[in-house]
Amino acid sequence: MPGDHPSLPPLADRHLAPGPEAARTADRAPGGWYLLAGHLRPVTARVLAGGTLTLLGGLAGLVQPMAARTLIDSLGTRHSTATPALGLAAVMLTGILLNALGDYQLQLTAESMVRRARTVLAARLLRLPMADFGRLRQGDLISRVTSDTNLLRAAIAQALVTSATSVLMVLGGLAAMFWLDPLLGAATIGMLLLVGLPAAWALPRVAQAARQAQAAVGQLGSVLDRALGAFPTIKANGLEEQTTQEAATASDAAWRSGVRASFWETLCGAVSALALQIAFLTVLAVGAGQVAAHQVSVSDLVTFLLYLVFVSPLLTQLVSAVSMLQRGLAAIQRIAEIERLPVEPLEPLDPPARPASPLPSAPAALAFHDVCFSYPDRAGRVLDKLTLTIPPRGLTALVGPSGAGKSTAFALIERFWEPTDGSITLDGRDLRDWPLAELRANVGFVEQDARVLAGTFRENLMLAAPTASEHDLHRVAALTRLDRLLADLPQGLDTPVGERGAALSGGQRQRVAIARALLRRPRLLLLDEPTAHLDAANEEALRDTIAEISRTTTVLVIAHRIATVASADRILVLEAGRLRAVGSHSELLAEDELYTTLARGQLLAI
Repeated sequence: MPGDHPSLPPLADRHLAPGPEAARTADRAPGGWYLLAGHLRPVTARVLAGGTLTLLGGLAGLVQPMAARTLIDSLGTRHSTATPALGLAAVMLTGILLNALGDYQLQLTAESMVRRARTVLAARLLRLPMADFGRLRQGDLISRVTSDTNLLRAAIAQALVTSATSVLMVLGGLAAMFWLDPLLGAATIGMLLLVGLPAAWALPRVAQAARQAQAAVGQLGSVLDRALGAFPTIKANGLEEQTTQEAATASDAAWRSGVRASFWETLCGAVSALALQIAFLTVLAVGAGQVAAHQVSVSDLVTFLLYLVFVSPLLTQLVSAVSMLQRGLAAIQRIAEIERLPVEPLEPLDPPARPASPLPSAPAALAFHDVCFSYPDRAGRVLDKLTLTIPPRGLTALVGPSGAGKSTAFALIERFWEPTDGSITLDGRDLRDWPLAELRANVGFVEQDARVLAGTFRENLMLAAPTASEHDLHRVAALTRLDRLLADLPQGLDTPVGERGAALSGGQRQRVAIARALLRRPRLLLLDEPTAHLDAANEEALRDTIAEISRTTTVLVIAHRIATVASADRILVLEAGRLRAVGSHSELLAEDELYTTLARGQLLAI
């Protein structure tokens, strides 16, 4: 809010856990495995079902070498080979079907988990207190809800279950090898130990590189979010090259971390492939000697080699799955950082929404009682024992130099911040005793830089009043002088307004925001410099609109242009966070030097 908000750290320095206390909290935070268990808990039965099907498919794979052995043995006899061949085919098809069903079940479960995680994260982000939201990097937050949850899907659908089933299948395959030939089994295990040792050493480095890569992607998102949110400013000031360089720097950091993770993953894969090749050649050489010495039959050797072929991809798959799991655990920890952020206790309204109507029926009374407020990162008080009373109904204006505390007072009324000391009451009830949903349903707020979202006029007006009738929409459009604009548009209320209202002028966006606020039937309407973007004719029209609204509701206006509020019922002059004077325009011109100076500085006729 102009003039009153605290200075914020640079975008790149806003983190989810700033300060030593937050760092200590992060150190005490649960580990990735504990957090993963929390995500799994609601879908444990479905994960077990998918894992069981996958395991059964793997067991069918374990039977295949034995079925192949039976088929080979039947080739040297007069018995029919049809039955062993059909048995082998049945085992193979059963394994394929069970694996397919298990994989599909796990994919469905993972998608459900991701949907739930994204819904929870989105709800949590939208309930962040304004004080916390201002210091966070919005692009990084979006990255956590999108790309990090994709890694969560991979960790659940592939890595976790694949790791567990691969371990069981490898153990089963090795047991079968030992049963066939203990000597060859021992030689195989000796070679395969080469897989585990390098992987155990390299996988923590994969996790570290993955966390760094995901943080760099979040930084890239923050750079782009800032640039696209201020696109005209970037263009007008020739900042394309500078912003491109910032994006390239973040992209390079993500690339370096990704390359490090890929290096360690590739190293694990190469060592495992080498170990498997050596194991295969060792078994082949030793086994051939045993066959030549008539110590092992050809069918046993072929069966043993089939088990080795069965185990080999499982080990490679296991290394890849554990690497992916490390990435998923890193993503889960980043997701958990959002889940640990404090949120507003926003209870739903009961009933959910009041009937839409463009005019309220019961104006509210507002009072500040010795209110003090200081921003956490700013020395001194912004409001210093501010005491004032706003009676129900009528137009009250807040005026004063920049930094006097006007916008901060609005932020406290909306409970974006809480007073450091003192209290604010609405209808004699402390704002802290109001449920937030109920409070904000009674208070309409229109910012100076009015926000219009992508969509149509209708969608923007009905954001907070989804039950508004066509009559209500046209009435608020007439009140805010939008009716003439809509009449000239071929689609009327259904005309798109562009991304962030790009198709509208500043004044049109302001009027859309006021109309939207009126549809909520606020008992107290806060307008922060409502005519800042209007030309003289539209400013006069909007002054008439505000005057009409103030006959049936309480309207509180921040005005830097004295002409905007010269006809207000009462004008409150703020200076250095204190109430300096109260009166009408003519009274203040006669009695208050500061007000007179402000008016003369704007060449207002006095």
